[in-house]
Amino acid sequence: MLPTAPSDQPMPAGTPAVVPAATVVIFRSGQDGGAPELLMVQRSREMRFAGGAAVFPGGRVDPADRDLARSLLPGEPEEIAAARIAGIRETLEETGLMIATRAPVSAAEAAEGRRMLLETGTLAPVLERYGWTLEPQALTLYAHWCPRWDKAFDTRFFVTDLGTGAVDVQVDATENTRLFWASAADALEMARRGEISVIFPTHRNLERLAQYASYADALADIAAHPVSRIHPGREEREDGEWIVIPDGHGYPVLGQPKATARRG
Repeated sequence: MLPTAPSDQPMPAGTPAVVPAATVVIFRSGQDGGAPELLMVQRSREMRFAGGAAVFPGGRVDPADRDLARSLLPGEPEEIAAARIAGIRETLEETGLMIATRAPVSAAEAAEGRRMLLETGTLAPVLERYGWTLEPQALTLYAHWCPRWDKAFDTRFFVTDLGTGAVDVQVDATENTRLFWASAADALEMARRGEISVIFPTHRNLERLAQYASYADALADIAAHPVSRIHPGREEREDGEWIVIPDGHGYPVLGQPKATARRG
């Protein structure tokens, strides 16, 4: 069996060379008191990873994210701190939404910051230019997925809440082609009807998120299921090969036939 490591540590030596990444599940209040809505992006079909799929905002952790994490979060393990910063940066890049700031950021100011971020590629000068103070702890670690193959994404999932969610978002038109808000249950129904495509981790996370009637429910579930790396595996069953995850992480559905599962 390959060695593993706690979620606050990188994958150990002797394991596949994975790529640290971060994803943010952004909640806003549902319409008319309904289920919370989540922000999703539809990736360009030309993208190597999850081309054409609907996913949550996110991407790989850059060296500059680590530098900023060391400055802002010196007491937190670097792998988690850097993933927080990457999630904030990628959300601004991909959606034009600035999350986890001490004071609200207007849509116009976020648009200006996004343009600067796309020019510089790093978040620190944007924060300095606009005087934004980050509150990275507004992102709560929710899950951690890591397939066991070279160049797979070692992804830490975070959740955060916008409250009323009267926000402006705009697709970046390079990596993504569409942005939309939907409850987890509605997104699953869209996938069932073939309106969107979701990869295996997104599918399992939507099923878990669909259990929550509120953001508070999400936080309670996280508290009941301490985060550790999930390594999807394969299992032979009577009806063929399945992709499966271990029990105990809060997921109501633990597997899917490989033939119907999109992995990336």
